[in-house]
Amino acid sequence: MNKHDLVIIGGGPAGLSAAYEAYQAGVEDILIIERDNTLGGILNQCIHNGFGLHRFKEELTGPEYAGRFIEMVNKTNVQVKSNSMVIHLTNDKQVHYVNKDEGYQVCQAKAVILAMGCRERTRGAISIPGDRCAGIFTAGACQKYVNMDGYLVGKRVVILGSGDIGLIMARRMTLEGAKVLAVCELMPYSNGLNRNIVQCLNDFDIPLYLSHTVTDIIESDGRVSKVIVSKVDDKLKPIKGSEIEFDCDTLLLSVGLIPENELSKEAGIVIDRRTNGPVVYENMETSIEGVFACGNVLHVHDLVDYVSQEAAKAGVSAAKYILHDKKDKGRLIKLTNGNLIGYTVPQKVRLDNVDDSLGIFFRVRSVMEKKRIVVRSNDKVIYKVMKLHLAPSEMENIKLTKEQLQDCGDEIVIAVED
Repeated sequence: MNKHDLVIIGGGPAGLSAAYEAYQAGVEDILIIERDNTLGGILNQCIHNGFGLHRFKEELTGPEYAGRFIEMVNKTNVQVKSNSMVIHLTNDKQVHYVNKDEGYQVCQAKAVILAMGCRERTRGAISIPGDRCAGIFTAGACQKYVNMDGYLVGKRVVILGSGDIGLIMARRMTLEGAKVLAVCELMPYSNGLNRNIVQCLNDFDIPLYLSHTVTDIIESDGRVSKVIVSKVDDKLKPIKGSEIEFDCDTLLLSVGLIPENELSKEAGIVIDRRTNGPVVYENMETSIEGVFACGNVLHVHDLVDYVSQEAAKAGVSAAKYILHDKKDKGRLIKLTNGNLIGYTVPQKVRLDNVDDSLGIFFRVRSVMEKKRIVVRSNDKVIYKVMKLHLAPSEMENIKLTKEQLQDCGDEIVIAVED
């Protein structure tokens, strides 16, 4: 059995950032296991710009952003096993993986960082009715076909879901010569960043149908020929008589992302049903001591810069665990979702492990204007901030100082208030 100080599952932006920071913190025996043939993850197919403004203070494309981290990691002694699939993780930090050169391998780690990212929801996951036929793709699969393989998957396109990748592919397909007939969104608000709505839809006169969904798919000669879209009511049920018919040959689905946590569940890690990712402490440690999680496997992020930031914390925390065997628990504070808060990360805080401040990521449940984020403990307000605009599609974050946390009880409630 091979042994390593730190094993990182996933070589995308989270895994790369975690590896680099753990190495800088003093851990030299690090192994990244990546199922693809190259490092970089989803960034390799994201050829648009908009990455890196926070981390590198300049605007980069996805491959450029990944390239920066790959170059940084290549200057270290971090080992990489590509084309290798992790198939099993135990609660005592044994990592089982397979590849064509070594076959079935097992390695024992002192610490593990989960950085497996997320996957797209498919047609089957949301149960779209209609014919089963060619011409239906997830937006991410379409992005790979167009940007990396050079295939234009269709010429007349309807997109269901206004997540960022769906908006970006509306623009990309238009630039490649396809006609994007509509972007339809089930909710009464878009699930993408406002800048993408402006740059990807408005700038190209692509209509956005809010409170609409696909209610039928009609095929001809084995491929999509028509998509029927209906308006939905306030209970998200299709309204009879509101149908719109689009003659098209392609339907793209941008209907949400699911963190890849099959390995986490198998190992017995506690999962938060709201994020579909592990429950973590202030240092990104999961319910299993020495196993950390970061990036989209933990919760779906808006910006890759936030992924790298979170992964850096996981890398440093894993290094502390390995080098100092730091197991301080301290007083435990639970973070609770209050009014109109969807989730928070982290979910638990061990006060003794907080250095100067604690960063908290969260999402709200609906679109709101001019509201306050209020943090309370024992009915005492310890933090508040005014927000001009809040939306479920935009991740929010706040910082609480250690001094503020020391004045808290055993529970902190984060809420939206007038």
